[in-house]
Amino acid sequence: MQIQVSNLHKSYLDGEGRKLHILRGINFEAESGSTVAILGASGTGKSTFLHTLGTLEGIDEGRLCLDGRDLTLLSRDQAAQFRNEEVGFIFQFHQLLQDFTALENVMIPQLIKGISSETVRTNALELLQKVGLSERTGHKPTQLSGGEQQRVAIARALVNRPRIVLADEPTGNLDEETSAQVMEVLLRLNRENETTLIMITHNTSLASAMQFQHRMENGQLHLLPNA
Repeated sequence: MQIQVSNLHKSYLDGEGRKLHILRGINFEAESGSTVAILGASGTGKSTFLHTLGTLEGIDEGRLCLDGRDLTLLSRDQAAQFRNEEVGFIFQFHQLLQDFTALENVMIPQLIKGISSETVRTNALELLQKVGLSERTGHKPTQLSGGEQQRVAIARALVNRPRIVLADEPTGNLDEETSAQVMEVLLRLNRENETTLIMITHNTSLASAMQFQHRMENGQLHLLPNA
């Protein structure tokens, strides 16, 4: 599997109708199973780029291909199916459903696919065990620490066995020790599942654990040396 981005442009209109050019002709590639860190100052377009990779947002110009398939040509329903089956999202603020337990939160993506509840429960329990939460499956998010919530979010992102995991500052609200633990889980599951992991982070130490590092500047990505 290979992700290929060619001449990608993305802009928005501000409150006064002026065009803000966020992504300016990005070219990018990622091979199957690789790990990629994207660094850069706030407001440089890192999250926008990640959202376009996951088809959460459209683009103005360019190509976004997975194994030669141009994802920009997908219909709305096709893009939704692609996100549910091929992509796992991990966000800074967990995005867990507060009224559901850890187990239920992890089960939801596969229940949406129509998989039997017994199979879904087995899969969710296996993943929660892998992220070290087998004793916390019945706890709701408010009963879990920040690091535990993020590990639930990781399990939820991986339950459909996605080919790509997109992580937007997954350790941004965690202390240094917990951040290291969360990264260890992410990288271990990346190796086990051979997923492509693309992560936005401000933490250069965490970024150094990834195979490739890019910096976003002026709406373009630059591959950093020695990566």
